[in-house]
Amino acid sequence: MKRLLLCLSLLAGLSRHPATAQNTPALTHVHPTNWWVGMKNPNLQLLIHGPQAGAMTYQITYPGVRLVKTHKADNPNYAFLDLTILPSAKPGKFQITGKSGGKTVSHAYELMARDKSPKGQGVSTADFIYLIMPDRFANGDPANDKFGDMLDTSADTKVPHLRHGGDLQGVINKLDYLKDLGVTALWMTPVIENDETLKREAPDRMQAGYHGYHFTDHYKIDRRFGGETAYQKLADELHKRGMKLVQDAVYNHVSDDHWFYKDQPFKDWFNNWPAYTGSNHKDVVLYDPYAPASDRKTLLDGWFTPFLPDLNQRNPFLANYLIQHAIWSTEMFDLDAWRVDTYKYNDLDFLNRCNAALLAEYPKIHIFGESWVGNPVAQSFFVRNKMDIGFKSNQPGGLDFVLYDAINAALRENFGWDTGVNRVHQAVASDALYADPLKLVTFLENHDTERFLSVIGDDLNKYKMGVTWLLTQRGIPHWYYGTEVLMNGTKNPSDAEVRKDFPGGFPGDKNDKFTEGGRDKRENEAFNYVRKLANYRKTTPALQSGRLTQYLPQNGTYVYFRYNDKQTVMVATNQNDQEIALDTERFAERMNGFRSARNVLSGETLTDLKLIKLPAKSAVVFELGR
Repeated sequence: MKRLLLCLSLLAGLSRHPATAQNTPALTHVHPTNWWVGMKNPNLQLLIHGPQAGAMTYQITYPGVRLVKTHKADNPNYAFLDLTILPSAKPGKFQITGKSGGKTVSHAYELMARDKSPKGQGVSTADFIYLIMPDRFANGDPANDKFGDMLDTSADTKVPHLRHGGDLQGVINKLDYLKDLGVTALWMTPVIENDETLKREAPDRMQAGYHGYHFTDHYKIDRRFGGETAYQKLADELHKRGMKLVQDAVYNHVSDDHWFYKDQPFKDWFNNWPAYTGSNHKDVVLYDPYAPASDRKTLLDGWFTPFLPDLNQRNPFLANYLIQHAIWSTEMFDLDAWRVDTYKYNDLDFLNRCNAALLAEYPKIHIFGESWVGNPVAQSFFVRNKMDIGFKSNQPGGLDFVLYDAINAALRENFGWDTGVNRVHQAVASDALYADPLKLVTFLENHDTERFLSVIGDDLNKYKMGVTWLLTQRGIPHWYYGTEVLMNGTKNPSDAEVRKDFPGGFPGDKNDKFTEGGRDKRENEAFNYVRKLANYRKTTPALQSGRLTQYLPQNGTYVYFRYNDKQTVMVATNQNDQEIALDTERFAERMNGFRSARNVLSGETLTDLKLIKLPAKSAVVFELGR
């Protein structure tokens, strides 16, 4: 708590004070706002911002800290200071002093001691990640719903495109609910400050930055979520429960209300064009051997929207800024893993450098980026892979859009040569491309997609099949909030329709679906199915890191085995509209020697394994016994 309070002092007041009678304007920003002794990388680059900050001569006098070089920017309001933090440096405060024309500005800076709280633990196949949009999950403190001194002063749960008031205290209040569900890690859409005006989402509506992807200050946690204090409290409460925290990174862009967009350090801090140019969004140009440089440039340097300026990570000072922020966040808020937004739009060399820097400080940390792609070659390009190509990514994992597409398609289609459950089989059969497919993060839906239940026609049997695949296949499963209580919706007329409030999380809600009594019979059936399987996975190593054997789908059935030296789990799916008696002779390679099968979901035990009856449109999970 001491280190947090010290940091909050820096964030709130920036510890600034003029040192002369002339009342020289103080430095506006010094980033990172603090640092630590004992980091593996001794180098630190400070961004200094303030009126004519680039015209000053800087001095630092503190044992173990050396000011190596001062860099000027195109904008005279910036300077960049290269520091070396020697192993002999001790925790403490020192002054960064700038002088110009007889005037002096001094800024207090702190080196902290690294604490032993859990951080950088990573997430693995033993985890079940739960994705939350904090503004739409639960409102634990209505007092922070809106602030009059911010650019967006609105908060109204009745308007889909405005802020609703969910916050970090609301998430903290529901951690025991998540733990009971079987969740072991929490990923939230960004909680970094989005102090921006409403943006035009469509000709007829304006949208707030309630989702968090429009940063306006990297070193502030949004006050409407509870600020830095609430975020550190959330990390502490998660770790007390043996759970983990994943932060969402956005390296590609910022809001046009970001302070360093309004006052840009360098002419090439952003990817600027003579006229607005949007990205072509076509990742194929990165690995297509015949693609022109112009198409590649449009993908990488084109803007996501007119109000999201595209960051140029080829600028070395910006690259340092983003990398140091990732390390600072991990250390300050005890993060365990990173999800990286819009991964495929970033400079490839920068991404490798950022990943390497995080892994150097935190060797166990996991990094999984969002590359929304449609085929295994594209997906493997952005992670560590076995392909013989010019660029080699060092990203440990990624969001598995290939399996996501396959599961959703399989449940919409009838069984055929390449359709139905064949989709899932074929997606997993491409795993030879990846260095480690177990590090892929799998999912049924997220905050940018149509709700899973709506995609599959509100069919509870198909829902259970999808859930079963997610929680028994290879990879690290993640879940989107509310799917366990059958939240639904399509992106019509906007994304807000798939980002509705969790019922029971907000004052005035008619039903509290966080509780059994607040859910109807069907919702409880879905909730209990997820909870049963998620908690079984949590205690079953064969489903976490076991080997996989999958058999060619036949007659609408798909069967695979997860196993290690001590356990064998059989998963069988029947996509047909009628019951099937599954002849197990073709699975002898995996079933020989087993005499019983316990249905994990029903508790029933079978002793005759020659023919296994699969009900229509069902998935069963058996733990085999000798």
